[in-house]
Amino acid sequence: MPVVGVLTLEIHVEWSQSLKDKRQVVKSLKDRLRERFNVSVAEIDNLDSWQTSTIAVATVSSDRVFAEKVLQAAESHASGILGGALSASGIEWL
Repeated sequence: MPVVGVLTLEIHVEWSQSLKDKRQVVKSLKDRLRERFNVSVAEIDNLDSWQTSTIAVATVSSDRVFAEKVLQAAESHASGILGGALSASGIEWL
């Protein structure tokens, strides 16, 4: 039976002065995660906020252990890219 894992990333872009500044950071992160991990990525909350964003990273697999490794690697990669701008993260299983 397939499992669906969703990694949620809370981002705070302190230096952002506009939606354009924030979206540049978000788009770059989304593109890099998609390319490197073959996952689905979307901004799901705080769309109109200049400095905060919530990103969801999803994967589907027949093996929960594999899906968990993918999401943990994506979280680690995002943390490396964002540094202190990553304020919270968590994984949910559907």
